[in-house]
Amino acid sequence: MSASPETWAVLLAAGSGTRLAEATEGRRKQFLPLDGAPLYWRSARTLAALPALRGLVFVFPESELEQREAELREWMQRVPLGLPWQAVPGGKRRQDSVRHGLRALPRECGRVLVHDAARPFASPALILRVLNALEQGASGVVPGLAVTDTIKSVDCAEQVLTTLDRAALRAVQTPQGFDRSVLETAHEQALTHEWDVTDDASMVERLAEQTPHAAPGGVVVVPGEEINMKITTPADLERLRPQQPRQAVTGFGYDVHRYAGETDTGPVRSMVLGGVPIPQAPGVLAHSDGDVLLHALTDAILGCCGGGDIGDHFPDNAEENENRSSAVFVKEAQALARQRGTRIVSVDLTVIAQIPRLGPHKEHLRENVARLLELPMACVNIKATTEEHLGFTGEKRGIKAVALVSALRDADCMQ
Repeated sequence: MSASPETWAVLLAAGSGTRLAEATEGRRKQFLPLDGAPLYWRSARTLAALPALRGLVFVFPESELEQREAELREWMQRVPLGLPWQAVPGGKRRQDSVRHGLRALPRECGRVLVHDAARPFASPALILRVLNALEQGASGVVPGLAVTDTIKSVDCAEQVLTTLDRAALRAVQTPQGFDRSVLETAHEQALTHEWDVTDDASMVERLAEQTPHAAPGGVVVVPGEEINMKITTPADLERLRPQQPRQAVTGFGYDVHRYAGETDTGPVRSMVLGGVPIPQAPGVLAHSDGDVLLHALTDAILGCCGGGDIGDHFPDNAEENENRSSAVFVKEAQALARQRGTRIVSVDLTVIAQIPRLGPHKEHLRENVARLLELPMACVNIKATTEEHLGFTGEKRGIKAVALVSALRDADCMQ
């Protein structure tokens, strides 16, 4: 059984970027900085991380080839990609640059990925979808997104000719994958017959129409990605700006409430946990609604943003807090956290009580806390335990709760 053909990638970084020239002060977009490195380097690292890839061909502007190759060598020394590579000069058109890149491929290469360096956010999962479709016999593979706008065909006078069926349309992206021999044949035909196309798949499509046996698998579309955008307009440059760094922070909360006894004269509240009434449970002595779980959660949220404690914001001697819903405390603490650049990402809550039995209520509590915090259910965990008849809760005299909140906080808020 013969070994599978090698897969190489041709990374196109030879464009002039005229539409962005004014916004970038004449710098080509593929060399703009992204995370401290040239834009094309992001795609190179993503491609090189794929186990199936055996090498890279970089296509740079002919006038800058020596400069860019030296730059590339420096980056290879800093962060070795662990793959053989070459740098070649581009051509006047995109298809000329691809043709130059194909000529640099080694004999062992049987499949090739062609990717635009101006799409730095393509994910490994996207590239694997392209490679898998090649494995299944396609001659060409393109990632594509469903078209959501209504598309109309117009003439040179902007008169509408027809409205196209968008259900049959796809906005295509790169990397595009090909059987190498098919793509080379398509480029030969394009050169001979002076085809002028915007992507390599168009060449293979023409080849398949004219000579079906030359591209037996045809061109297929796999799901693309919204994030795999092409840097084209000045507005797109915002995607390249350094993101506000965030620091992981943790907040801890603890609260306890005593169960009402026969001789207690203070305010007695029906038990509520996480905003959920717990039937047939002991009454709780409390100024507010006595929700021990949400009180602990409020303190944990305040801890994430340096906001003090629940007593600082909602004192238990204030009239406005009498029998007040603890959900209000949570939402106001969350609002303060947001004001201080803090975003909650997960919570882990534990209720400690000998009675009542909370197992049947845990999922309802979890749903309610997730809704309150506007978090996915997967980011909220609630546990219930006893203290084996020991201590305050073990003697059925009260209930405790602890909360651990994980969040991300803007780094400038930490200074």
